[in-house]
Amino acid sequence: MSLRILLHCLFGALLVAPLAAQRADDPNFRGPSARADQTIFSPLDLPAPNSMRTGAGAPGPDYWQQQVDYAIEARIEPSTRLVAAKARIRYTNHSPDPLDYLWLHLEQNVFRPDSVGAKIGARAAIGLQNAEGRGYRIHRVRDAAGTKLPLSVYDTLGRIDLAEPLAPHGGQLEFEIVWDFQIPERVFRRFGIEQVEQGEVIQVAQWFPAVAVYDDVHGWNTLPYLGTGEFYNNFGDYDLSITAPRGWTVVATGALQNPAEVFTPTQLERWQRAHNSAETIEIIAPEEVGTDEAILDGQGPLTWRFRAEQVRTVAFATSNAFVLDAAGLGDTLVQSAYPKEGLPLWAKSTQMLRTAIEGYNERWFKYPYPVATNVNGIEGGMEYPMIIFCRARRSEAGLYGVTTHEIGHNWFPMIVNTDERRHAWMDEGFNTFINYYSRRDWFPDSEGGRAHPAGVAQLLAQPNQVPVATPADHLPGSLLGALQYTKTGAGLVLLRETILGPERFDFAFRKYIERWAFKSPRPADFFRTMEDAAGADLAWFWRGWFLEVHHLDQALGEVEPAADGRGPTIEVLNLTDMVMPVRLRVEFEDGSVEDLKLPVEVWYNRHRIVERLRTDKSIRAVTLDPEEELPDANRRNNLWPKVD
Repeated sequence: MSLRILLHCLFGALLVAPLAAQRADDPNFRGPSARADQTIFSPLDLPAPNSMRTGAGAPGPDYWQQQVDYAIEARIEPSTRLVAAKARIRYTNHSPDPLDYLWLHLEQNVFRPDSVGAKIGARAAIGLQNAEGRGYRIHRVRDAAGTKLPLSVYDTLGRIDLAEPLAPHGGQLEFEIVWDFQIPERVFRRFGIEQVEQGEVIQVAQWFPAVAVYDDVHGWNTLPYLGTGEFYNNFGDYDLSITAPRGWTVVATGALQNPAEVFTPTQLERWQRAHNSAETIEIIAPEEVGTDEAILDGQGPLTWRFRAEQVRTVAFATSNAFVLDAAGLGDTLVQSAYPKEGLPLWAKSTQMLRTAIEGYNERWFKYPYPVATNVNGIEGGMEYPMIIFCRARRSEAGLYGVTTHEIGHNWFPMIVNTDERRHAWMDEGFNTFINYYSRRDWFPDSEGGRAHPAGVAQLLAQPNQVPVATPADHLPGSLLGALQYTKTGAGLVLLRETILGPERFDFAFRKYIERWAFKSPRPADFFRTMEDAAGADLAWFWRGWFLEVHHLDQALGEVEPAADGRGPTIEVLNLTDMVMPVRLRVEFEDGSVEDLKLPVEVWYNRHRIVERLRTDKSIRAVTLDPEEELPDANRRNNLWPKVD
C-alpha cells in the first residue's frame, strides 16, 4: 500500500468516527445509507463533460453523429405476405474513428424460432409467443462498384466487413442490399395483418436492414432486438417506393411525391384541397371503398413514392379497404387511413391527430414534418416518424389516448433521438408526461392522463422494485408500463407542478428539446440541461425518482401550542429515504387557515424538522400535503389530530 493511500485511509477514519457517534446520538441525523459516502443530496456521479457533451447538458463544439441515407424500392404481395426490396445506402462517417466494419440491425430475424427473442419468449415484458417466420433472406450485399461485401449474421445483427477502413470526418460508403421476408401470420407487436370485411389492412415496420448507430458513448450499438426494448437509429433521408396491387392505398413515412400517378382525378382534387382545410375532407369515402370509381384506371400494380428527410426510420401501411381522409395544419397534411370497422369513431381521428399536434406545437416544439398519418389496423399502438398505428375502435377516450400518445412519440424519440433500448424512460416516460396535458386539449374537463404524482404512491411502495433507469429488456412485464411510462411521467408532472413550477420547468424542458432536436442525448445530458436551464440542483430528485428505488412517507408528529410568548410548533417527519418539499395546511380555532411551503432543503441533514409559526393562535387541525400533490404512500399519518 502506498503512503498516499495509507494517509487517505487514516484521514477517512478520523472523519467516520465522529459521524458514527453523531448517528448513534441523534436518530434523526441523515447520514449515508446504501450509498457508502453519499446522501440523497450528494452530486450525481455523471460522465465527465467534454467537447462532445458539455457540463451544461448541451451538445459540445465537437459533437458528431453519423448520417445514413436510404433509397428503398419495395414490392408487397398481399396474397403471399411477401415483401421484397432493394436498398441503396449511403453511410457518412462523421466520427473521428476509421471504421473497419458496419453493423446492421436485422430485426425480422427475431421471428425465427431459434432467435434469442423467441427463446426468451413470454418471459419478456413484450415477448414472442409461438414465434414463426424465417426472417430475412438476404440475396446480395455489394458496394457501388459491384464488389460483394461479406455479411456475417448473428441473430438480429449483421456485420459487413470492409476491404479498407472507412475514413473518419466525412468518409462515405455506398452499398446495395437486396432482401425479402414474409410477414409472419402471428406478430406479437408493432405491425401485422388484419382481415377485415372489405379486404386486409397490412402494417409493415422493422422491415429493412438498417445500419446500427455508432456513437461517442458506446461505439457500435449492438444490443440485440428481443422484443421489448425498442429502437435507436441514425438520422437520414429516405426515398421510398412501395409497389402494391392496383386498388390498394399506401400510406408511409414521408410526403407522397406522385399523387397524380396513384389517385384518381377526384381523389387528387380532394387530397390537394385537404392541405389547406382545417376541416376533415374525405379523399376515399366509406361508400367508395372497393368500387371501380375509387381505383385509378389502368392495369397492373402501382408504385407509391415518398420522400422523408431527417428521420430515424420508415414504416408503411397498405390496404384494399382503406377509407382515407385528411386536413391541413400549417405545412403539415394530417390524415387517417382506416377500414369501415373503425367507423363511426375513426371519422374523428384526423381532428384528434390535428388537435394533439397543435397542442404539442404550442407547448414544446413545432412538428417539423410535412405529413402525419394515423392508421387503424391490428397493432394496438406503435409509433414511427410521420406515421402511427392505433387499434382503438371502442371509445373516444381510448382512441384519443392512443392517438396522442403515439403521435407524441414524434417528439420523443423521433425528434429527440433517444436510445430506447437502454433508456426507454426517456422515450415512453417523457411522452407520457406530455400526454398528461394533451388529454385536456380534447377533453377540456379532464384531470389529465395517468401520470398524476399522487396516483403512483402505492406503486412506489411496492416490493421488488428496480430503478426507472433499468433497460426495458431487463424488466418483467409488470414493471415496464409502471416504471418506464407511469412513474417517469408522474415524476415530470411533479417536477413541473410542485418542485420547479410551470414557468421554470417549461423553459428548461423546451431548452432540452431545442438543444437535442435531431441529436442523441443521454440521461446525463437531460439531467444537466434541466438543472442548467432551471437554475436548480436536482440531484436529490434524479436519484430518488429515477436512479434508485425509494418511496415517500412524510408524517406529522407532535403539535405544540404557543407558550412563553413563542408561537406553536409543528413536527414533520420524513420516514423514508425519498425527500420532497413540505406542504402544510394549518387550521386555527378562530376559523382562519394558513398554508405553509417548506423547500426540500429542510431535509439536508435531518429526518425530523420542527416548524414554529409566527402567531399565538390556537391550532385546531393540521394537514400535510393537503392538495395531495406528492406521492405519499401513507396519508393516515398526514393528519393532526391523529386518525386511529
